[in-house]
This record gives sequence, C-alpha cells and structure tokens, in this order.
Amino acid sequence: MSNYRRIRIPGVTYFFTVVTYKRRKILTIPESRQILRAIINEVRQQYSFTICGWVLLPEHIHCIWTLPENDGNYSKRWGLIKAGFSKRAKNLFHRDEWMTDSKQKYREATIWQRRYREHMIRDENDLRRHLDYLHFNPVKHGLVKCVKDWPYSKFHEITDADFGE
Repeated sequence: MSNYRRIRIPGVTYFFTVVTYKRRKILTIPESRQILRAIINEVRQQYSFTICGWVLLPEHIHCIWTLPENDGNYSKRWGLIKAGFSKRAKNLFHRDEWMTDSKQKYREATIWQRRYREHMIRDENDLRRHLDYLHFNPVKHGLVKCVKDWPYSKFHEITDADFGE
C-alpha cells in the first residue's frame, strides 16, 4: 500500500473531499444526515475545528475546515467521523458481500472509501475558489439548477434568504 504524506499545519484551512464506498448514494437520506451531524458535533467537542464551508451530496462530501492554532491533525478528526458514522450506520448500509480481504485486514466497513483528498488553502483567492466549487457542486452533478436550491449546504448560512431572486 502507498504511504501518503499529508501536511498537517495547526491553524490552517483545508478543503476536503470524502467519498462513500462504491459511490453509494447514502449520505443525503435523513438517517445518514442525523448520524453524520451527531458524529461531527461529538468530534468537534473533542477536537475542535471550524467548518467554513460544507456540501453534502448523495455519495460524497466537500468541506472546508480551519483547524485550531495548537492542532493540525485533521486525519484524527476524519478517522473519528468515518469510524463513528460506520459504527452507527452499520445496520443501514454495511454489505458483507463487499468485505474484501483488505477491508477485513484494516477493519474497515463498506461505507467509506479508504482515502480522502485534502488541499491546504493558500490564500483568500484559493478559499473563494474552493467555496465556489463546493457550493456549485450540486449544480455540476445535475442535482439542482441553482445553488440556493440544494438543501444540504452551508451556502444558506452565508447568504441572504433572497439570494439570486
């Protein structure tokens, strides 16, 4: 297996993409949203981070976090989120027939892809580009025609209710 190196710098802002295993469209159903929200709140109580941007799509998440000045370990946070979600959602989404030797060896569920992507935000322009990408993602995937119509996004928290009208 490849040994990926991740840069972890306390107080820095990162863009993440996290995808479900086999791109299963499970994240926007009510049970998933409830479980995910609870797990994220629990992890944030233990290991704080600020959510600057967020969009939940049926099979993946894009988000932007700022980590505290004294802690750059986003891997710990994602590990806890993915493991906590997998444990609570196992009865809903786990598939024994998808358990590979590798998944058994690493004690993984059949809910998330093993890896995730991260990008360190370099400046205000980079942040703006990634926020735009994140918010327009439901439009890109044909889920809605207008950004404001996608309900599973922090877009609504950072814009006025009549935005785009």
